[in-house]
Amino acid sequence: MAAATSSSPIAFTAKPSSKSPLPISRFSVPFSLTPQKLSSLRHSPLSISAVLNSPVNVAPPSPEKTDKNKTFISRYAPDEPRKGADILVEALERQGVETVFAYPGGASMEIHQALTRSSTIRNVLPRHEQGGVFAAEGYARSSGKPGICIATSGPGATNLVSGLADAMLDSVPLVAITGQVPRRMIGTDAFQETPIVEVTRSITKHNYLVMDVDDIPRIVQEAFFLATSGRPGPVLVDVPKDIQQQLAIPNWEQSMRLPGYMSRLPQPPEVSQLSQIVRLISESKRPVLYVGGGSLNSSDELGRFVDLTGIPVASTLMGLGSYPCNAELSLQMLGMHGTVYANYAVEHSDLLLAFGVRFDDRVTGKLEAFASRAKIVHIDIDSAEIGKNKTPHVSVCGDVKLALQGMNKVLENRAEELKLDFGVWRSELIEQKQKFPLSFKTFGEAIPPQYAIQVLDELTDGKAIISTGVGQHQMWAAQFYKYRKPRQWLSSSGLGAMGFGLPAAIGASVANPDAIVVDIDGDGSFIMNVQELATIRVENLPVKILLLNNQHLGMVMQWEDRFYKANRAHTYLGDPARENEIFPNMLQFAGACGIPAARVTKKEELREAIQTMLDTPGPYLLDVICPHQEHVLPMIPSGGTFKDVITEGDGRTKY
Repeated sequence: MAAATSSSPIAFTAKPSSKSPLPISRFSVPFSLTPQKLSSLRHSPLSISAVLNSPVNVAPPSPEKTDKNKTFISRYAPDEPRKGADILVEALERQGVETVFAYPGGASMEIHQALTRSSTIRNVLPRHEQGGVFAAEGYARSSGKPGICIATSGPGATNLVSGLADAMLDSVPLVAITGQVPRRMIGTDAFQETPIVEVTRSITKHNYLVMDVDDIPRIVQEAFFLATSGRPGPVLVDVPKDIQQQLAIPNWEQSMRLPGYMSRLPQPPEVSQLSQIVRLISESKRPVLYVGGGSLNSSDELGRFVDLTGIPVASTLMGLGSYPCNAELSLQMLGMHGTVYANYAVEHSDLLLAFGVRFDDRVTGKLEAFASRAKIVHIDIDSAEIGKNKTPHVSVCGDVKLALQGMNKVLENRAEELKLDFGVWRSELIEQKQKFPLSFKTFGEAIPPQYAIQVLDELTDGKAIISTGVGQHQMWAAQFYKYRKPRQWLSSSGLGAMGFGLPAAIGASVANPDAIVVDIDGDGSFIMNVQELATIRVENLPVKILLLNNQHLGMVMQWEDRFYKANRAHTYLGDPARENEIFPNMLQFAGACGIPAARVTKKEELREAIQTMLDTPGPYLLDVICPHQEHVLPMIPSGGTFKDVITEGDGRTKY
């Protein structure tokens, strides 16, 4: 296996090779730097192998992929030599890729030339590599299919880092392809050289440095399998330019070499484990479901489970939509800015069913106090998450979908015997809902940002795909838009990357051309990737932008109000010399890209303005001017407990 990879444990076994005549600088290179003759069409393997455990070939587990390869019609004759870049593009085609988000550069231009020869892959050209990787994430999050982004070496590759880290934390299937300097130049501090495999080692599920053109078919197959199997995540494939240019005849029948990974994939849950969970449910009086991003692919099974048990559902930020937010048994979001009644339910529960979650600090607050009265059942596909933050009483390492299917069968078979009834508990929670509803105040003609999202929810019947940046607007979008289905909600949850919303909306619109796609953004987040308005215009994507503009870095400002005596430390984003004016003028950004835009400042004019935005064909930006004093409530301070919940106050009050 002549590819340097980063999944551990990996042993680099060097075979005899000549010493490099070139100096090695800053980082070591696990292969010979002696230039190889490129005349051979079937390039001989380099003198290094990186393997998982042992070089055992593992056949692809999915017959679907094998059939796809058999029926695939190549534009090349079987024995016709072609460039490595063309092999790479055909490998993507064989994986069913239809869209990539790729920005060209010197080390990746061969790939772009090959893309122009593809009749099936569309490149949506971002205006910044970060926009490309976030767009690929939006594509993946909204469709469930892997997103593909391509960048050049050096700064192009490093511009992908935030997106890779984001995909890693939020378990998003992503394949990132980067150009690299020619093999003989690696380690010489060549122009636009960065060791991107080393840079991204801890923020990717796996990564590859391709050292043999013949490995491309296998590596691409492995990359897609790794990105989409088990706990999904990003995989990076770094391809030196001379590999892209080298002629070869590909072998499409290569098997994957992932014996260690395959052996660690979780098995289907055992009936005895699931029966034990059902027994705990039957013994409980106050159970609550705590569902996260790991439940997004199991919404039907989750809905059936709730129908069979009558257990109320609290969702993480990542899990929104896995159970309808407008359903009677939905408690909506829990955690730092979750509803009072969701956090109340966890605080007073005697059984916490944690499905596809990781007990993140923004959910738990003070770990020792979180669900302290409850027995905890944790089901997750990633064994590393079980017991990492909170020790469960019962754990199942496996696919949440399969676990729910199994439990539903047990519940259906034992329905008469179990006779589950949590009516008293549900009545208690209904009382909490009535006592502490999500609410906001109105001051004169000013537009409460929560109201803007509420109106959008009403006018779209809760069916739009919503992307967001990061900050106050993100939390309000999570609270006041009632998501009916999974993959409607696209947000940088674990990493909290500002600038995510606009490019993510691009990816969602490309993946779902008939859907209403709205980027609910803040002025701070929006301006971080504002250049992607050009992509939206050129591609004529019907992305709507609801810009909640308060001229401040809202969430940091809220913490200043609460914990720093309202001392403003560089959170004002307007022009201090002209505080009575809106700065910058977002309408002019839109105008520069030929996108229709409008501004609304009065509450009574908001509904009509949002309706106009939705009715206008193509893209549209609506600049909604909001008061900066608004706070996201409820709020449990970082490291706090349910007893510390804040439900009143805003920036108009001194603390």
